[in-house]
Amino acid sequence: MHECENPLWPCAMTGAAACLAGFDGITVVIHGSSGCYYYPSTLLHAPLHGTFILENEVIFGSEQRLHEVLDGLAGYGKKIAVVMTCVPAILGEDIRSMLRDYNVILVDSPGFSGDVETGYKKALSVLAPSVDPDTPGINIDGACLFDPFSGGNVREIIRLLVNTSVPVGTIFCSDRLEKVGHAAAYTMGTNGDFSSGVGEWLGGTLGFEEIKATLNRVASVFSEADPGPVYEEIEREDERIVRACDKFLCRFDPPHTVIFGGFSYAAFAARTLKHYLDADIQCIGSRNDPGTTTSSAVHVQGLSQVKELIRHYNPDLVIGSSFERSVDPKRGFIGLTPPLRGTVKLAPHPLAGISGTLSFVEDVLNACMDRRK
Repeated sequence: MHECENPLWPCAMTGAAACLAGFDGITVVIHGSSGCYYYPSTLLHAPLHGTFILENEVIFGSEQRLHEVLDGLAGYGKKIAVVMTCVPAILGEDIRSMLRDYNVILVDSPGFSGDVETGYKKALSVLAPSVDPDTPGINIDGACLFDPFSGGNVREIIRLLVNTSVPVGTIFCSDRLEKVGHAAAYTMGTNGDFSSGVGEWLGGTLGFEEIKATLNRVASVFSEADPGPVYEEIEREDERIVRACDKFLCRFDPPHTVIFGGFSYAAFAARTLKHYLDADIQCIGSRNDPGTTTSSAVHVQGLSQVKELIRHYNPDLVIGSSFERSVDPKRGFIGLTPPLRGTVKLAPHPLAGISGTLSFVEDVLNACMDRRK
C-alpha cells in the first residue's frame, strides 16, 4: 500500500474514476460523500454518479443508499462500476456482500490507498485487459481523462498511425468497453505516467526524437508500415521550430525555467526547452516519484515546496498548474498539469506527437514574449 500524502496530486479514487469513465459502456458510481464525487467530476469533466452518503449512512450503514443509486441506473444498457472512497472503506462495510445481487464492477481504491496513478492501474487491472492475436494494429496508451491533453493526444497519434499505414488497436483508456479484452499485440504511448502494460511496448511519442525511435520499432514489426511521410513532416516542422526559436533568441536571452507536473510531461518539457531555446532548466518539480532516472528532478508534494523552489530560483518562466501560477501571477506561465483554473479549454490540444511539440513551443515563445513586453 502507498500512502496518499500529496495534496497537489489526486488520490487513487480519482485515478480509478478517470480510468473507468474513459470507456464507453461503463457508468461510474462514486460510493462516498459529496466531496468525493464533486472533486473528480469537476476535474475529469466526465458524467459520474454518486451515492452522496451522509452522517446517518456513516452511522447506520450505506447499503440502502447504494442500492437506491444502483437501482436507479439499472436498465440503461451500460456496465456499472462502483468506486470505493475512504469513508465506506474505513467503516469496514462488506461492499461485496452488498453487491451480491448486482452485476457490477467493484474497484476498491479509496483515496488513502495511493495516488492517481495507483487508482488508475487498479481499475484497469479489474477490467482485466488482454491481447487478442487477431486484432491488428497498435494500441494507444496513456489516454487518461485526468490529463488535459489526453483528447488531443489521441487524435494526434491516430493521425500519425494513419499516415504510417498502421491500424489503431485499443485506446487505453478512451475506447469502447468491449475492446479491452481484444487489444492488439503492440502498444505505443502518449503519457508514460499512465501506462497500461498491455502488449509489447514500442515507445512513446513525446518529442520528435522519441517519435522517430518509436516509428523505427513500428516499422520493424509491421512490414506494411511506411513511416516515411511522418519522418518528412518531422523534418519540416523541426525547421519551423528552429527558425522561430532562433528569431526569439536574437532578441531575448534563453528563459530561466522551473517545471512542475507529472514526470513524463515535465521531462519532455525540459528536453524540448533545452534543445530549441538552450533554456536554463533550474528545477523539475515532479508530482509523482521521478525515481532515479535524473538528478535534476525532485518529488514535490506540497504548495510550500512549490513556493520555496520558485522563490529560490526566481525563474522567468513557470510551467505547471494553477498552484504554481498562484505563487506569482506576474511571471511567465504555461499550464502543463491539472488543475488549470480560470481557463477555458474546448479544443483538444495535444502534447504528444508532432502537433504536441509545435503547440508546446508556440506556448513557450508567446508566454516569454508577453512577459518581456
